[in-house]
Amino acid sequence: MRDEIIEKISKADGKVGFYYKNLVTGEEIKFNENETFRPASVIKLPIFAEISRRDALKTADMAEKIVIKNSEKVPSCGALTLFTDEPAVDIRTLCNLMIAISDNTATNVLIKRFGIEALNEGFRIMGLEKTRVNRLLFDMEAAAQGKENVVVPQEIGRLLEKIYRKEFVNEEVSEKIAETLLAQQVNHKIPGRLPEEIGVAHKTGDDDGITNDVGIVYAKEPFVIVFLSNETDVPAFEQIIRDVTYQCCQLQ
Repeated sequence: MRDEIIEKISKADGKVGFYYKNLVTGEEIKFNENETFRPASVIKLPIFAEISRRDALKTADMAEKIVIKNSEKVPSCGALTLFTDEPAVDIRTLCNLMIAISDNTATNVLIKRFGIEALNEGFRIMGLEKTRVNRLLFDMEAAAQGKENVVVPQEIGRLLEKIYRKEFVNEEVSEKIAETLLAQQVNHKIPGRLPEEIGVAHKTGDDDGITNDVGIVYAKEPFVIVFLSNETDVPAFEQIIRDVTYQCCQLQ
């Protein structure tokens, strides 16, 4: 089945990356695991992790409130664009919105609050060597200059493993991150073919030609699984995500 999984992944359209690790046996399956990919909203996972790390170190405060200006509101996913006023929202709530409903406005506000260079330095401290924030979401001018956010399948997989093992900063921080990821509202990819009783702590990402999902699957033998794609056939790759995740459960 391992060879079948690799064959299925490798035949997908466009550039795709995959990382799987059984967290009980240590078995890994990889494809383009060290390549960089445009992450769409998957970049929100390391951003959330870095903010959580800073909160634990007392260099940030999740209770701090930030005024959401109308000029900062961006389209697509989220709830903050629905406010007609300019609400003051605490960082913890912004993080929850960024992860659970992939709020793009919340994400940009957090990137501005903490700073691109500082976030990337935090990523390096976390062990993410090539994962980078290089621009705000919907910054078309920066995109036209070739500035893109990037993630790496194996780096994201190892971050998820630390969260699962409660080794990311400490047990409390890891548990809070996992709890937030379990609240994810977009569940048609990794969880798509799984029984409802199997929890999935995950973060999705979508854009033109991009459909991504990365997470921890709390199966009998829990595993981390990472799917990244650029210039792909989105419906076809989403079916691959569902099928391969189901197959990974059958490996146990």
